[in-house]
Amino acid sequence: MTSIPRRGFLKSAALALGASPFVLSRPALAIPPIGRTRPSHLKLSVAAYSYRQFLDLKNPKMDLFDFVNLAADMGLDAVELTSYYFPPDVNADYLHRLKQHAFLLGLDVSGTSVGNNFCVPAGPARDKQLDLVRTWVDRAAEMDAPVIRIFAGTVAKGDTEDHAVALAIEGIKASLPYAAEKGVSLALENHGGITATPAQLLKLIEGVDAPNFGVNLDTGNFHGEDPYAELAQIAPYAINVQVKTEVSPKGKGKQEADLARVVSILKEARYSGYVVLEYEAAEDPMKAIPRHIKTLRGLIDG
Repeated sequence: MTSIPRRGFLKSAALALGASPFVLSRPALAIPPIGRTRPSHLKLSVAAYSYRQFLDLKNPKMDLFDFVNLAADMGLDAVELTSYYFPPDVNADYLHRLKQHAFLLGLDVSGTSVGNNFCVPAGPARDKQLDLVRTWVDRAAEMDAPVIRIFAGTVAKGDTEDHAVALAIEGIKASLPYAAEKGVSLALENHGGITATPAQLLKLIEGVDAPNFGVNLDTGNFHGEDPYAELAQIAPYAINVQVKTEVSPKGKGKQEADLARVVSILKEARYSGYVVLEYEAAEDPMKAIPRHIKTLRGLIDG
């Protein structure tokens, strides 16, 4: 079967459903956004990374099963099982038990993540990065996780940004067919470096352009003069969203995020999928996270 780039597939699908051609051809968009024509449907999740000081494998105070219990206690819809906190000897049996544990508590596995770097040239180091992503594609499939958060990578010393972007695009494209075979999508995070701004991220989106590829929109990782405008520009491409409780506008330092505005942006973009709280603020997560979850639940359901 021929793989149709998302550019053509989503445009034809959206037009068939009655979407306006004008919406799909706005000049600010590198390629047509995800062809969502129905109202936004948001589901609430939390990232294991939010409890990183408790899940640190060097000095663990709880494990991923305990994390799932906390999520269930907060009445969440799902959990994001960050790859960093799986035991080194993880195998299929462990993944199945973890998935079953979440299922019996009424939770989906909204996704997982991988800390890859595709901005490395051909050779053993690049092969290792490609193998890492394939490994987590396999693990995501075992857990029925629909999406993996990936990174583009960092510009190597002596390299240029344009070359690093080309390497990242090649790495993502090389990984997508295998992910598709396993029923998994890859979501590229706006994570600084070559993905620090919407313009940089759009280069990668346009360069990849595949049905099982989109953006992992991290709401705390744009640092322009108006981070909310930047979020609105990229939201049409999101297939997973990680919400931070702080934003850092250019020259103003950290400030409390306007979560109502964030949710409004997602709804305006007709984003449907998981909204994952990824907590990074200084307050004790055991105290802060339930409060933020309650706020997000009210905004999502309101």
